[in-house]
Amino acid sequence: MTAATTRALGTPPARTDDRTAGLSPSAAPPAPPSLPSLTGLRWMAALLVFGLHVHNFGYFGGTGGHVVSWGFGAGATGVSFFFVLSGFVLTWSARPGDRALAFWRRRVARVYPVHLVTLGIALLMAYTLAHQPRPTVKQTLANALLLHSWWRPWWQTLDPVSWSLACEAFFYAAFPLLFLLLRRLGARGSAVLGVLSLLAVLVLARTEVHHWWTYSLYSFPAARLPEFVLGAVTARLVLLGRWRGPGLEASLALALIGYFFVPQVTPGYSATLCTLVGFALLIPAAAVADLRGLPSLWRHPRLVRLGEVSFAFYMVHLLVLRIATPLLGKKPHFGALTALAVTSALFAVSLALSWVLYEAVERPARRLLLRRGCRSSSPARPRTS
Repeated sequence: MTAATTRALGTPPARTDDRTAGLSPSAAPPAPPSLPSLTGLRWMAALLVFGLHVHNFGYFGGTGGHVVSWGFGAGATGVSFFFVLSGFVLTWSARPGDRALAFWRRRVARVYPVHLVTLGIALLMAYTLAHQPRPTVKQTLANALLLHSWWRPWWQTLDPVSWSLACEAFFYAAFPLLFLLLRRLGARGSAVLGVLSLLAVLVLARTEVHHWWTYSLYSFPAARLPEFVLGAVTARLVLLGRWRGPGLEASLALALIGYFFVPQVTPGYSATLCTLVGFALLIPAAAVADLRGLPSLWRHPRLVRLGEVSFAFYMVHLLVLRIATPLLGKKPHFGALTALAVTSALFAVSLALSWVLYEAVERPARRLLLRRGCRSSSPARPRTS
């Protein structure tokens, strides 16, 4: 397993089982193994979101449009996968005795540089391209501070996909308390918390169906918190050796069944309920497969490499699709071959830009920010870069 794979899942973590609770900073426990399958799965979730936006932009007409709708019409659930995966990875990489400020600094170093660059691109597009909505000062500030998803009229201003990053910012703020709670609850209490998280999503989904004002639940950070908590719970159970979920193949089958069931429910937050159980089983199953050395397609080196740039790809791809609209038109409904060529070209541009963002912005900015943080920390503390 490469160092790049470890970086893709976060800074090398300290083991989080209760046996390490009494260790001093100078006796830092060994890091748990990296989980490359989760990096590969992250790419697949980003690809689902890309496919959804290709569907929404209407490049494919006729039979091709029906095929794309069937395959990617439920692609928004890829964001739900990211939320569950985020809870799992952060719990897996949590450090016993770590300070909240150190954790938040690492999270800012991980996501904020790419966010600021894509925000800048979106602003440039808004003021240079015709027919692009120009944001107000308040909308721009809310986007920059990752607060825009708390107010429905602003949730898709500038770089639209950044609404999910605003949700993640809320999860990061809550994580130190969540991790402390999981450490105190133990395996049985954590499992109960996971069940309560599922019930919370069920209640919110039913509420959305019966009340018009809850349409904002889809983008409201507090409403998406149970997905993050569920991911954290499954990671805690894996770390404690108490996970008893199905294997990788069965979990993938359940996730796919839920995915293709999405068109049968009311669009919006309700779709989360269709895939949540499958995702909450698939992620720990992939982790266990890595830990036990079981076969896993998702740890293929190419998928892992794509997973490393998936965050940058997610943040930039919709801007690429938008900038091509004046040339391609709105919902052009091309024939299959033309639509496939257009989609392939836009995918290639998005992937190339994501590689540039990863290599020129994400990695160096993270190293710089964490290096500065290490210099300001106490020499007695273990290195946290």
